[in-house]
Amino acid sequence: MIYENIRRIAKEQGYSIRDVEKALFFSNGYLRRWKDNAPVNKLLRVADFLGVDLNDLLGRKK
Repeated sequence: MIYENIRRIAKEQGYSIRDVEKALFFSNGYLRRWKDNAPVNKLLRVADFLGVDLNDLLGRKK
């Protein structure tokens, strides 16, 4: 789901997945690996377990 959203948004902005990977200095195919198991999925599970918002784990202001 996350990979598909990234791909859709990138395409809307005129970028390919590879363009995004290059701009962020990610290896070729790095984002595709998120197709089945994005790191954020595990963070969301921890946040749900603890009953907090993902932003709390990331230290970001809401």
